[in-house]
Amino acid sequence: MFSLFSSQKTRSPADMMRSPMVLMYFLLIMSEGLAVSNRPRRSVSFQDMNLKQFKESGFSSLSSLMIRDDIGQLVVGARGKVLILSLDDITEKTSEANWTVSSADKALCQMKGKHTKECDNFIRTLHTMEDGKMLVCGTNAFNPECDYMTFTNGSVSLEGNKHVGRGKVPYDPDQRFASLMNENTLYSAASSNFLSTELVFQKHGLNPLKTEMTRSWFNEPTMISVSLAEASKNSEDGEDDKVFLFFTETAVEEHHDNIQVSRIARVCKSDLGGERTLQRKWTSFLKARLDCPFGGAGLSPLVQDAFLLQDPNNWRDSTFYATFTANSESSGACSQSAVCAYKLSDISQVFNGRFLAEMDTGSWETYTGEEPFPHPGSCINNELRAKGVMSSLDLSDKALLFVKSHPLMDGVVTPIAGKPLLVRTGIRFSKIVVDQVTSLDGRRHQVMLIGTDSGWLQKAVRFDGEDGRVIEELQLFQTPQPVNFLQLSFRTGQLYSGVNNIAVQVNVRDCSRYTSCDDCLLARDPYCGWDKFRAQCASVVGALLGSMIQSLTDGDIQMCPITELKNKPAVVYLIPGLVQFLPCSPETNLPISWHLSESILLTGPRHTVLSQGLIIRPTDSDSGIYTCETVETVKGKVHRKTVVQYFVEVQDTNTLFRTMRVAVITLADLACLLMLLICSALVIRHLKAKRQNHIGCGNQNNNNNNNNNQMIIVKPFCHYDQSLDRHMEEGLVHCDQAGEQSVEAGNVISILVLPECPVAKAAEEELEADNDNRCTFIETTG
Repeated sequence: MFSLFSSQKTRSPADMMRSPMVLMYFLLIMSEGLAVSNRPRRSVSFQDMNLKQFKESGFSSLSSLMIRDDIGQLVVGARGKVLILSLDDITEKTSEANWTVSSADKALCQMKGKHTKECDNFIRTLHTMEDGKMLVCGTNAFNPECDYMTFTNGSVSLEGNKHVGRGKVPYDPDQRFASLMNENTLYSAASSNFLSTELVFQKHGLNPLKTEMTRSWFNEPTMISVSLAEASKNSEDGEDDKVFLFFTETAVEEHHDNIQVSRIARVCKSDLGGERTLQRKWTSFLKARLDCPFGGAGLSPLVQDAFLLQDPNNWRDSTFYATFTANSESSGACSQSAVCAYKLSDISQVFNGRFLAEMDTGSWETYTGEEPFPHPGSCINNELRAKGVMSSLDLSDKALLFVKSHPLMDGVVTPIAGKPLLVRTGIRFSKIVVDQVTSLDGRRHQVMLIGTDSGWLQKAVRFDGEDGRVIEELQLFQTPQPVNFLQLSFRTGQLYSGVNNIAVQVNVRDCSRYTSCDDCLLARDPYCGWDKFRAQCASVVGALLGSMIQSLTDGDIQMCPITELKNKPAVVYLIPGLVQFLPCSPETNLPISWHLSESILLTGPRHTVLSQGLIIRPTDSDSGIYTCETVETVKGKVHRKTVVQYFVEVQDTNTLFRTMRVAVITLADLACLLMLLICSALVIRHLKAKRQNHIGCGNQNNNNNNNNNQMIIVKPFCHYDQSLDRHMEEGLVHCDQAGEQSVEAGNVISILVLPECPVAKAAEEELEADNDNRCTFIETTG
């Protein structure tokens, strides 16, 4: 036996296996160290996704998405066209309308120094009007234009009533902006000039308004999103609706330059501007810093998207869900992302608070002077109407001048409970949509659907008293690309996204990936429950009462039927001292635990526990049953599920190689026997087919055969069993060109032509035959 550590030049097979195996295990350990600690419970790669895709020739640069639940269509804006796809199946295109750039506009765009690819019409704004028409705006080769589009009898068409789109959509096809349509009034936050240096938040229509072009209102902003809170609905105080804008900008109040901060601004829907001061400008524009504390000191969280989940009964209980990424460029720390939630009641409290004022020194301090009446930036309600303030036109110049010079609030908008709902490391969040799901017990749960800059969708929840967690992450695109569009149809439960030349559709209510009752309940997915009758995990939407079980609070799997492990332990032979790997591949990303018989295996000199399996350097005492389990803790209770078991037998090298040699020889013998049987079957079939013919050495029939037996030519062969020599000697006949002899086919039972194999040996000194002049016959008598 060769030593594994021999200094001899001759190497044992174990030695030759060592180098590549050690390298492989080293790479496994390195990748284990790079794994993030807060991984989703399950990861579903693109290949395993049951999603639908739309792509076709000529479709590129997807630039906007809009769901039309009322007509069951998905409207997609792209380069030079608008596509209408079926909401139920986006692979079915309903119609399309082309809107390309004229050659003159394209030439003018290129003359102004823009690239040819930019000088096209990218459809970036899609909104539905009250009459069902759609507002469509495109960049139009850095000369924005808008038009109206109709959908009639399954066909879409542009009206051709083009009008200026400046301020409604950016000039630059890559610049971020935000817009909102409400009661045929468009609110937009976008650049309003060719150089994209003038960014304004404005209301379009009969009474247009916009922000002041001053540094205190906007300081190099990046527009994120616009939302409307319907405060007037069910309001006893005659509240006005509020429009909220999320954006980032360079902080004017910071002593250091170029500090990017997140902001939330608010205006009143019924704002009409001032009578003399702030004419055709917002009189209600206020902004405040938006805080989402995570990432540690030196990190500046920047808002990426915001989604408003409306409360139908009380607007103050409505909640904004916003995604943030930590600006880690200055600190060099690993990137982090978070989701924070904000109650509108908390936001309103900040806007009803104190203001910051710019001092003569350039610093910003809390304003301590007298404030005008009403509270600057207030929306009109019944209380103000009773005091004669019916609209913003009735506000005093003193109040309007204060708003103009004090747009920034002293207070900071902080998240619910003062911390994020969810924090993830090593990933960057982008878009977010929140779905409210009613569970089987009647409670409402919020499911956060979060896009990332690498093309994945995170499905996350947060239950009372727990940290947020990602139930599963889904890969939407085959190649890593940012999720810049995310739309959810609350009617169908389908999610829609897209990038460049692909639109995708995903069923977020799909529960088929939970393959057992335990998995279904422990996942605590609000969409899913265990169907007792069909014995499968299915959507609880529309489920019959009593037909399903669900346990979102504590994942109680005692409600599940008892199941046993179906697979028997796999038998594995290991070599002492040789580093070897036992794989364990659970369907989830849950942590795993290894047991040897009844003892828990911990990482030590002989064992290294990884998320993919176990690295083992066995000794003679390491034989036994190895069990790999997933470990999941819910409300302090530990749940274990067996993934795989191995019956390990540790053998020395010589014993193992002897066993392998015997196995190889046995396999070779079996292969030879199989070939013999095949050859026998072929010969028998050949004999049956030739039963009526006599075949001689010279291809002539023997007419003297009174029994009408047949002659059979058997070609010479060199390999046969020597033990049969004397039995075959009398049946061996030679013939040459001068003579003929025959073998009676009626007496032939079988002819075996033996291939070369370990159990058949050559006997070339006997049975020699010339293929040209003679034949060899074997006759066996029954």
